[in-house]
Amino acid sequence: MTSNNPVTLEIDADGIGLVIFDQPGRAMNVLNPDLVVPFAAIVERLEQEDAIKGLVLTSGKSTFIVGADIDQLTAITTAEEAFSLCEDLKALLRRIEKCNKPVVAALNGTALGGGLEVALACHARFVLDDAALKLGLPEVKLGLLPGGGGTQRLPRMIGIQKSFELITQGTELRAAEAKGLGLVNDIAASREELLQKSRAWCVANPRAVQPWDKQGFRIPGGDSKHPGVVQLLAIAPSIANAKAHGNYPAIGHIMSCLFEGCLLDFDSACQVESRYFAACVVSQESKNMIGTLWHQLNAIKKGQSRPAGVAPSRVRKVGILGAGMMGAGIAYVSAKAGVDVILLDTTIGNAGKGKAYSQGLLDKAISRGRSTPDKRDALLARITPTTRYEDLQGCDLVIEAVFEDRAIKAACTQKAEAVIAADVVYASNTSTLPITGLAKASVRPNNFIGLHFFSPVDKMPLVEIIVGEQTSDETLARGFDYVLQIGKTPIVVNDSRGFYTSRVFATYVMEGLAMLGEGVHPRSIEAAGIKAGMPMPPLALQDEVSLSLSLHVADQTRKDLAAEGKPLPEHPGEPVLRMVGGTHQRLGKKTGKGLYDYDGRDKHLWPELTRLYPTAPKQPTQQELIDRLMFVQANEAARCFEENVVRSVADANIGSIFGWGFAPFHGGALQFINAMGAARFVARSRELAECYGARFAPTDIVVKQAAAGGHFEGAA
Repeated sequence: MTSNNPVTLEIDADGIGLVIFDQPGRAMNVLNPDLVVPFAAIVERLEQEDAIKGLVLTSGKSTFIVGADIDQLTAITTAEEAFSLCEDLKALLRRIEKCNKPVVAALNGTALGGGLEVALACHARFVLDDAALKLGLPEVKLGLLPGGGGTQRLPRMIGIQKSFELITQGTELRAAEAKGLGLVNDIAASREELLQKSRAWCVANPRAVQPWDKQGFRIPGGDSKHPGVVQLLAIAPSIANAKAHGNYPAIGHIMSCLFEGCLLDFDSACQVESRYFAACVVSQESKNMIGTLWHQLNAIKKGQSRPAGVAPSRVRKVGILGAGMMGAGIAYVSAKAGVDVILLDTTIGNAGKGKAYSQGLLDKAISRGRSTPDKRDALLARITPTTRYEDLQGCDLVIEAVFEDRAIKAACTQKAEAVIAADVVYASNTSTLPITGLAKASVRPNNFIGLHFFSPVDKMPLVEIIVGEQTSDETLARGFDYVLQIGKTPIVVNDSRGFYTSRVFATYVMEGLAMLGEGVHPRSIEAAGIKAGMPMPPLALQDEVSLSLSLHVADQTRKDLAAEGKPLPEHPGEPVLRMVGGTHQRLGKKTGKGLYDYDGRDKHLWPELTRLYPTAPKQPTQQELIDRLMFVQANEAARCFEENVVRSVADANIGSIFGWGFAPFHGGALQFINAMGAARFVARSRELAECYGARFAPTDIVVKQAAAGGHFEGAA
């Protein structure tokens, strides 16, 4: 499309109008006044002009409409504003439904949130058979709920139970899945067929009416009073709370919309939805999540932390040193992005095993209908296992992913640099060892950088880019571009021991160990971690990363600091780590025994823990434990920001959520402080420091904010 109009109308010989959404200056269409106002004018023409017999709605972009304009939502300050915004959109969609003429959505691309709600208000929906196309109502992921009638139209189409699952989980469906559920009428192989089917439906149904506007309509599977639905609704809060633990108000509001709305007529039900939508918009949780997971994340993806003035780059061929779990995962995500991979290990058997990891992932995708044998074979053909460093010739980037040992890493650096071109970027996947120190083994330290991936690489969205003292801006920019190229989110941090993510993550698991050493019952520790909103409790997480690795890092750190003439104060959790991991040789999940005992997929806390650390007669409250786990992380994150380890608030917040799972409803480790207010944070931190030690003493930057009424500035 070349028009500057965001919405155009073309009427064919049958009187069917083709409405094309194509907002100028935007990569994707969003619901805001620029689009809604001209669309409303077209709806008015549909109502008034006999010559227009119906409408087909489609997009001039590769996507349909991807949702509401989040900037518009962010500007809302009162529940009344949110309610009015909702009601205005619903009024327009009801005019479409009740105009007594057919309106069909021709979904040529992804339709999410408000975009799908527009489609649900149409009398029929046809969708393009495109692997990239997704349909869903993902508002819950930003602490919101569908506000354009989605919580009412969806159950009236597919039933309450399935709607509960889709909306509370924010599930995104492919075309075939949507058709199987009855969300779309049919699938088209091409855009031409899509429009032809949509027009034909209009011609065949000149007096279209929505099912819920017909006399005697019944909700599929029953309304909220139906015995089967009553059973679902009786346990739905427990099901939701098992994962959300009461931390996400939007989930409760969604359930209320479904329950209350499906007892009422459609228009009254939509008004109920508007009220709950307004409650979500003004909640602190949605403000936290929108600020970080929308505004700050988008700022990162647009290159906020990338050096300006460096030309964009793409990696064509990457060399990966080490075919273990991390190296194999990096190979997979690189090949998936179309990059040729040289996967090098000490034996061809190890290198082949690393390639087989990709085959295992792809075979699973095929079994689930998400890939094909041809796509699998094409991806595997991009991965070349080898033991020869000479095969690294021609690589644009080399990533070392071997064991956390300086000598081994130095040998890899020297062997690789002997054969690669002088301008190749060399990256280490180290999670803790300072990059500047590792770069001493390099003859080109300006090309040396850290790319810290997270396990499992195919699932974890973050890569922490670590800049050494001599890392050039061009090297940083090329590393940043590669991370985006493979579909990951980059944060940029300056070099230091543990960098940002490993350093703050360690405070969470170590605090759990400290609690255990104090005589807090291990089940109480784990329950507090989950209730706090963390994806995994601290003791179980310590087992996942392995006690042996934590012991190695502690010993290496103490050795390094001793060489610098610096002491390392012992954390109160360290004796527990040494007792369980060292004395009792319980090294974690990988060995089948750690703080937990493992039996296949089952696990339970090691019974001897309460013998080694007898439960204290007086146990702290759960909120006290939650505060300790959250404050210790937030305070360390603030210290990293103060020390310029992490370069921006956006990097700190996104890194905390994507890197180690800091409770997303808080919006990240620094937003945790912002939302609470610096003065309250400082006061509570000092209380904790008095009871549990100096590690809780608030860092200077937050103390200054408390005195001045300041906060951590956002990404905008």
